[in-house]
This record gives sequence, C-alpha cells and structure tokens, in this order.
Amino acid sequence: MARRMVSLLPRWRSRTFSVHLDGDRVHFRLQESPPAGDAPAVFGAVTATERCYSLLVYSADRIQKAKFYSGLKDKLLAGLPPQCDLSHMTSHVPHSRDSLLKGYFIKDSSKNSASTERFLEHLQQHDPVLVCSYSRAADDGAWTQQLWSEDLTNTSKCFHLVPTEEPECHPSILNIINSDVFYSFQEALNILKQCGDIIPEATSVLQLLPSGVECRSKADFPVIVLEGLDATGKTTLTESLRDTLGAALLYSPPKCLSPWRARFDQEPPLIRRAFYALGNYITAQQIGQEGLKRPVIVDRFWHSTAAYAIATAVDGPVSSLPHQGSEVYLWPGDLLQPDLVVVLTLDPEERKRRLKNRGQGATQEENALERDRLFRLRRERRSSYNKNTIDQARETNMRQTAKLRHL
Repeated sequence: MARRMVSLLPRWRSRTFSVHLDGDRVHFRLQESPPAGDAPAVFGAVTATERCYSLLVYSADRIQKAKFYSGLKDKLLAGLPPQCDLSHMTSHVPHSRDSLLKGYFIKDSSKNSASTERFLEHLQQHDPVLVCSYSRAADDGAWTQQLWSEDLTNTSKCFHLVPTEEPECHPSILNIINSDVFYSFQEALNILKQCGDIIPEATSVLQLLPSGVECRSKADFPVIVLEGLDATGKTTLTESLRDTLGAALLYSPPKCLSPWRARFDQEPPLIRRAFYALGNYITAQQIGQEGLKRPVIVDRFWHSTAAYAIATAVDGPVSSLPHQGSEVYLWPGDLLQPDLVVVLTLDPEERKRRLKNRGQGATQEENALERDRLFRLRRERRSSYNKNTIDQARETNMRQTAKLRHL
C-alpha cells in the first residue's frame, strides 16, 4: 500500500473524481485552499450524521486489478453495514493515458461508522485499494478529502473539494488502448500468458495461436467483412456471397475458440477482450491461407471486437464516444486488412422479433448494451468501402457501429 501511495501522491491533486448518481455523473476536483462556492453535488444530500468514503482499486499488476475490481461490489455488499449506499466512482488525471482508477463511493447512514471503517481498514491493508474519507467543516460547511495511509496513523494531506465540469474527454477513453481494445498480437498475448496460473483454459487457447507474421499475410483474393448484430441478415448475405463468388466463409471469433468462450465471458473485460482480440488473429491466419486460393467472406472481424469494447467501456450518450479521428479507431498494424467492409443494420423491434422466432435471445453482453441504451440501431444504413479508402473506412465503420445501436 505504501508504494502504491508513493507512486500516486505526486499527481493526486491533479485528479478529477466522478461519481455515478441516478444515471448521471457528478464531478469534483481537489484544491489546497477552501472553496468559495458550493460543495460538489454528490454531498448535497448528505446529512450531519452520515459519513462518506471512497474506495479506488489500484495495482501495477493489471490482472490482479481487473480480477479484484470485478468482485469488489459483492465484497462490499457482504462486508459493509446494510445502511451503506454504493455508487460507481472513477478518478483520472485529465489527458493522461492509463490514469483511470475505478471503485465505489460509499455513503454510510448507520448510526455508528466504526464497523464501516474497520472493514475499509482491513481492505486497504490486504487488498489493492486506496481508501479516502470525507469530512465537512463545522464553520463553513466545506468538504475535504483525506487519503488513508497504510497504518492509519500517518495521514496524508487534506484537500478541499470543488465542483468541476464534465471532463472534455470521457475518462474511460484514457484506458481503452490495450486494455479494452488491443492493437497488437503481442499485447493481447501477454495478458493471456499472465492468466495461465489462474485460468487453466488459457493454456489451451495459447496452443492455437498463430505467429504474428501469419496474421499480417495479405490474401491474393478479395476479403469482404460483414458486420452487424445477430439477426440483421448476416448469415443470409454471407452464405449468398459465398455461393455466388465461390468464396470461403470464415468467422470471428473463429469456431475453434467455441469450447472456451463461455469460460472467458465470465472474466473481467481486460481478460475477455484479450481472448477475443486473439480470436481475430486466428481468423486472420485462416484468411491468409484461404485467400491464396479464392475470395474470402468473414462474418465479423476486428471492427465488432473493438466497437463492442468501446461502447461498453464508454457509458452515457453517443456523444461520449471517442471523437472522429481518435487513435482508438486505428487498425492494428500487425493484423490483416480487409478490402471491403459492410455494416448491416435493422430496426430494433424487427431484430428482436427475429431473435424470438428463431428461439434465440440476446447474449448477456447485448442485454447489458440494450439496458445502457448504447449499441442500439439508430438508423438503417449500409456502408461499404473499397481498398483505396480502407483507412477512412475502418474508423468510420467502428464509430458507426458504436452509434448504430443508440436510440
């Protein structure tokens, strides 16, 4: 814990803190002098007898951090008094990549906060977390933040809290690169290799992986990728193109990963995204082999993997998505590039009807996207691009895919 604090403290005052309340986010920052204006909105309804805390997950070990955060809510609900309310919370340094920390804001309405503080003290001594408490001054009502030390005897400096505007860039965008979306074979491979001790199935997946050279091999024949949600007509069109062109039909994720998909779908986003990113490289190897003999049709590819990851990482309205031209839309430099990309869309109600008629419900991830009102079809639009405009096509398709399912 002490080393974690040492690495974070120099820029702690530069951080912006965001708390999710009633479907909205409220933000505050820190300053050394007492504020002249109102307290941050998150403290507006806090009574004199209630106490507030925050808990942020931090570790240099990315796997440990991801695994611990994924189970943190259940751990808090089990260990805190029932009078405690939890709200999702993040903290970041503006414009600083990989600075995002995730955790929870806690409002304790119990009559005695000693139980809460004992539990939080135990967490910060044994787990990769940073705990803060919040106090209100009796004279002017100003709120301060106190970052707990490892032994709770040496306290760090108090900072005053000041409301601040919505960040210019959605905080989650800072951590997307090679965490939610992977841009190289090696980056995704490193994550799965680190999981070998805790996820035995990772070893089986690693045995299927191609070399990086095989993933970049350019096909001699055209490669056409079709994108879209389930029940938008991809199967009908891909099979028709296969028969008409005499093409090979491939899939991403590749079918060879099917035995392990359910297992990795249970893992935190970091591990789950690395698994599916590597699936794209397996498909790329298959494309390279088949593309030496005939045209290739691909049912989904890196576009879907990236778009799903971005839309689930970046909550809120479609305007929160990375801006046009953002580096998060760049195609991986070591992944085979398709010649044509087509995005299929369909009215949301018609898509649901088709799913119901075929006895197939939406996946767990699609259900989450529906609830968050991201990734819904907004309009029916078909996009296709030729090889000369493929760079622009990749970015446009990914951004469209993240917009298309938003109402």
